[in-house]
Amino acid sequence: MALIPIYWWNKEVHNFKISQASFRKQPWANGVILLGCVVIAMLLANLPFTKYLYHNFLHTEFTIHVASPDGVVDWFFPHGMTMEKFINDILMVVFFFTVGLEIKREVVCGELSSFKKAILPVIAAFGGVVMPALIFTLVNHGTLAASGWGIPTATDIAFAVGILSILGDKVPISLKVFLTALAIADDLIAILVVAIFYGGNINLPLLLVAILVILFVALMKQLGEKRLVFYFIPAILVWFLFYYSGIHATMTGVVMAMFIPMEARYNKAKFHRRNHILWKDLLESEAIETSEPFPNGPQRHYLRHLYGLTKKTIPPSYRLEHKLNPWVNFGIMPVFALANAGVEITDLSYFNIFHMDPLLGSVGMGVFLGLVLGKPIGITLASWIAIKCKVGAMPSKATWPMIFAVACLGGIGFTMSIFVDTLSFAGADITPEVTQHLRDAGKIAVLLGSLCSGVLGSLLISAVAALKRAK
Repeated sequence: MALIPIYWWNKEVHNFKISQASFRKQPWANGVILLGCVVIAMLLANLPFTKYLYHNFLHTEFTIHVASPDGVVDWFFPHGMTMEKFINDILMVVFFFTVGLEIKREVVCGELSSFKKAILPVIAAFGGVVMPALIFTLVNHGTLAASGWGIPTATDIAFAVGILSILGDKVPISLKVFLTALAIADDLIAILVVAIFYGGNINLPLLLVAILVILFVALMKQLGEKRLVFYFIPAILVWFLFYYSGIHATMTGVVMAMFIPMEARYNKAKFHRRNHILWKDLLESEAIETSEPFPNGPQRHYLRHLYGLTKKTIPPSYRLEHKLNPWVNFGIMPVFALANAGVEITDLSYFNIFHMDPLLGSVGMGVFLGLVLGKPIGITLASWIAIKCKVGAMPSKATWPMIFAVACLGGIGFTMSIFVDTLSFAGADITPEVTQHLRDAGKIAVLLGSLCSGVLGSLLISAVAALKRAK
């Protein structure tokens, strides 16, 4: 694939750099690509010569149909799978798997690894979930839109951290850590919300079989099994069991991520011992005269063993997270945005987010106010209560205006909010047309609310930092 030139200003050498690889390493790169995909999806969904092709492609069946001539056997596998469901129910499993790995790492040895480290961001995340849900419920209580309360409760960690990186030293490092840990805790709460409130009718026998498979995986981990194949095969089985049992299939990724070992096959002493032997053999192999350039046959043999040694000394959880992150950030998430952000604008009422219908409610108002007001108020209020009650400690060099400004970035829902929107408003008393209307209105509100939260947070952070410098 041809390299795409990406330009940005490098302050150290005052010249332009061109490198796709360096672009991918920027913390804001994922957000830029996702925004581009949102624009492309909106164009594809609304341009006269592409909208039918776009929607037809998403609703194309993606199943294996087995039928016998006598009609005895006639079944679909997986049942009801379309391209849109393939993206949301299969590709998003990988996204949730990486989220699970990240949460596990932070809980074991990161920002959530101790009570003192975790308690303030966790309490703040809880406040940032409860307040938007309350605002949405107050706006839409008693209407068909009431079940969408989970849409404004999520924070998109990629966008929030990306904006913080652009703002640079205007934000204290302690608050950057605070927002990152908050977003991780927020992801965990969002996962629980999806699993508990946005699943289907539960098929208990299949769910019990899935639990037995998960217990078997837990037993393997307890016995010290570190080969990943023994985790991936049960993961596929658990996905099918979740898919047909009514639990949302993406939960497979989170559940299985919790069992991926964080212990390497080789400990420090074994690594040093084997590394010393292999390096000694590699140096001795240089005395063997061959016509081959470096590395010759014996050297390649020892280098392969060195590669295997270093690979097995890195825990499987870290290896998977490192390998999957680029695919998730620059593959799965853009595809998800392309498939889900394309809202066909049949009329301009979608943008009138403060319009209230007595029957349908106002998804737009509930989501927008939940993200723009509910998130920062909930995060700041919960943090204030935790600090005043001396449960948590004030982040170093932080002030309440700066905490509120950073909390505004928590209103960037985007990925998780759109994902919850795709699961909302389904019910026997709602027609498919009404469901689609509510979901489309929700997506537009998520995009507008996330945009306003990002702009508002950036402006407030810049203003608070300028006032501090002026003093």
